[in-house]
Amino acid sequence: MFKPNYENKISEIPQIKKEFDQILSNCTLCPRNCKINRLKGEVGFCKVKYKPFIASFGPHFGEEKCLVGTFGSGTIFFSSCNLKCIFCQNYDISILNEGQEISFEDLSKIALYLQDLGCHNLNLVTPSHQAHTISHLIWEGFFKGLRLPIVYNTSGYDSLQTLKLLEGLINIYMPDFKTLNKDFAQRYLNAPDYPEIIKQTIKEMHRQVGDLKIDENGIAYEGLLVRHLVMPSFIEDSFRILEFLAYEVSPNTAVNIMDQYYPCYKAKEDDIISRRPTLYEIEKVKEYALKLGLRVIN
Repeated sequence: MFKPNYENKISEIPQIKKEFDQILSNCTLCPRNCKINRLKGEVGFCKVKYKPFIASFGPHFGEEKCLVGTFGSGTIFFSSCNLKCIFCQNYDISILNEGQEISFEDLSKIALYLQDLGCHNLNLVTPSHQAHTISHLIWEGFFKGLRLPIVYNTSGYDSLQTLKLLEGLINIYMPDFKTLNKDFAQRYLNAPDYPEIIKQTIKEMHRQVGDLKIDENGIAYEGLLVRHLVMPSFIEDSFRILEFLAYEVSPNTAVNIMDQYYPCYKAKEDDIISRRPTLYEIEKVKEYALKLGLRVIN
């Protein structure tokens, strides 16, 4: 019978919460290292205080098949983001910060509601700047019956110290591996250090959970699942990302080559990414992933 990773860590969660509070008192929860006191309501780059700040929740049927299954992936969309991608398709949430602050208890109630609906997992979308809430969610929810595997659905711009505190609480890490190009990261993500950060975080995530594991019903229950969005004019960057996964992480890394990029928000004003990727660009990236022996999924 399936058991979520956090079932073995419950007794440690009070201490984990304390360690998160210490980080938040001089915030270095993510690589922005704003060093403000979120416990006292101060805000930094992400503009989020201490309590959960969410945009929406519900069963999601547009995720990968191994997450969606029959009853959907139970998504909770956290508001704001520690990146400011000029092409973000959810910019109303990530940049305009639409959403509302709720209590930790209410966050756990949402998780239990999604479990009651039959969702196969709890999919936490854009959690990096609110990662501390996961310890509260599990602590509040576990004793009321929460047993869903947790998916950490992230941009990959995460702090190693945060990921290490989450070890044993997360079943599936699902980072969006955006780029290994520093100029791209500076121009489009407002994070020139993203390429170095993502390499560290991907390796740490894989160390914790290993390759993606899927049960006899086709449902993922543990492991690393990497997303990569193909960008127009940057397929050489895509090739480098795939090589990194195959040669420096695991040749069996599960990767979803995503083809749904379209220019929105400020991308429409850019002279390079103001178009959709061509079919040729998308197919070349997929072909290269298969050539490297990676597990290409959708």
